[in-house]
Amino acid sequence: MNRDCIANGRLEDTGFHYTMSLIQGKYKMFILYTLMEYQVVRFNEMQRYIGGITFKTLSTALKQLEADGLVDRREYPQIPPKVEYRLTERGRSLIPILDQMCEWGDKNRL
Repeated sequence: MNRDCIANGRLEDTGFHYTMSLIQGKYKMFILYTLMEYQVVRFNEMQRYIGGITFKTLSTALKQLEADGLVDRREYPQIPPKVEYRLTERGRSLIPILDQMCEWGDKNRL
């Protein structure tokens, strides 16, 4: 690797940096993985599946993923209220990356 290239480059100008800015966070990848596996998930189901995540943390992460166009939130007008989450087309484009991470983890687990 050419050090001049690295010296003159800026990480924040790369696609890697942009991708990480969207998925970085303690639980965002777990949320994306859950939606990849189960496709349509309600808030409480996701909280139970992930485990150890607070209501506020899950709510905040879902709002960020929704704002970034990775997650779709659908609210149904009924009593009690029903809200479902699913990956958007943009979010589904991350599935090959998530699959590769799963495969790597299965092969390299100690």
